Amino acid sequence: MQQSVKVGLIGFGTVGSGTAKILLEQQQLLSARAQIPIELVAICDKDITSDRGFPVPPHLLTTNIEDIFNNPDISIVIELIGGLEPAKSFILEAVNRGKHVVTANKALLATYGPEIFGAAAENNVEIGFEASVGGGIPVIKSVKEGLVANNIHTVMGIMNGTANYILSRMTEEGLPFDQILKDAQAHGYAEADSTYDIEGIDTAHKLAILANLAFGASTTLNDVDIEGISRLSPIDMAFAKELGYHIKLLAIGRAVDDEIELRVHPTMVPVSHLLAQVDGAYNAFYFIGDSVGKVLLYGMGAGQMPTGSAVVGDVVDIARNIRMNAANRVPCLGRPFQDLAALKKRPMEALTGRYYFRFAAVDQPGVLARISGVLAEYSISIASVVQKGRGTEESVPIVMLTHEAREENVQKALGKIDNLDIVRDNTVVIRIEDLKSLEESA
Repeated sequence: MQQSVKVGLIGFGTVGSGTAKILLEQQQLLSARAQIPIELVAICDKDITSDRGFPVPPHLLTTNIEDIFNNPDISIVIELIGGLEPAKSFILEAVNRGKHVVTANKALLATYGPEIFGAAAENNVEIGFEASVGGGIPVIKSVKEGLVANNIHTVMGIMNGTANYILSRMTEEGLPFDQILKDAQAHGYAEADSTYDIEGIDTAHKLAILANLAFGASTTLNDVDIEGISRLSPIDMAFAKELGYHIKLLAIGRAVDDEIELRVHPTMVPVSHLLAQVDGAYNAFYFIGDSVGKVLLYGMGAGQMPTGSAVVGDVVDIARNIRMNAANRVPCLGRPFQDLAALKKRPMEALTGRYYFRFAAVDQPGVLARISGVLAEYSISIASVVQKGRGTEESVPIVMLTHEAREENVQKALGKIDNLDIVRDNTVVIRIEDLKSLEESA
């Protein structure tokens, strides 16, 4: 039996510092729970001189990555530098040398997951990635182990705290998107470049990773249809509220017949539903399984210590397996890598559902008739119409809710409507999720 588990850490930034702090300060506790000593023996980063806010033994620090790869005693390599390269090369190098890997790198796994997990399977090592989805919320373990008795047919959630913070404040305070984004950046709630957050890419990374686990299909970022929140305005939030909804940036994965739909976009959620009540920078992950029914996991989805906690949780899991000589006791993706099926993706055009449209139209007789005529041409039935006040000198907002319609027809109709001489801007379209009927079918 191995006498101890030695760990090498690559990346000593925010999350890396939190991880190192836990490994050093909680070593006795972690070793007791793993029933084998766990030792952090090397930390590699370009910057090893800046103060991290806690004492770090100098002999642990190095700027030479080979000090980790060439150390035969290191069993687990933690990658926390982020990005695609050199992170991908570092992980594959560690895996090919027979070392287990723990990472929080959602972008990398969503892009190159099949290659990385395939290499891990070939070398019989583990990839721990709990921290890549939901920070300290135990989402990966819940799907991989806790819900193993279920066929999961729906994965849904609010998976980006920055976007949810912005939408929550727009709903509560009626402030414009740009103003709240700048405020969030000034207070450190959002990055200086928040493109991945507000355009749905970060959320799509997480959905792609969860889809592998939930549906047993090989999935990458390219399989997810993505829309962001930057086109929404306070008027949309106000109309939604009046109609009984809140708008959330929702990730949706759903098994439909023998296909899987994967999409991220602004969504109108009934105010009575738990997801509609998740505000601020909080995340929520919502699953429906055939045995368990509905499951909701809720908490802060990011941050130095919550994410560090998830990383260390993976380290302890792998250390336990090393102690028992049981690598891959639970396969990385919940099933053997070779058992992953090819994804049969349901095209976005095949989606059917209800829709919210906000048209910016000139204020003159006959406008509603012309818009309604185009919608009827594409078999889109109007459930209700709301028009209040005067908009700007050039246009007035007209809001319509539809009955169930097909996405393909919606896009064709809006393409034609937006080219009408009575329309002054592209139509804002928001999909409506009828969660009640979805849950009743579970």
